Amino acid sequence: MPSFNFNSFADFLAMGVYGLYVWLSFGLTFVVLLGLWFISSRQQRQFHQQLRVRLAREERVRQHQSQQPFQDQEP
Repeated sequence: MPSFNFNSFADFLAMGVYGLYVWLSFGLTFVVLLGLWFISSRQQRQFHQQLRVRLAREERVRQHQSQQPFQDQEP
């Protein structure tokens, strides 16, 4: 069974004199990762929305071109 170097949970949280730095670094890392996740998911939604708009526009252009007779030649 592993032995722990802390006598109580409060000692564990305090981490000696380094508790503030340790927990602050964990908190900051968590906040940064959460921010990256949020920004990435928002950019992914925007990309998919832009892709849907672009594909719909291209489909409308294709439909319009197939309905128009060839008008490049003059009589």
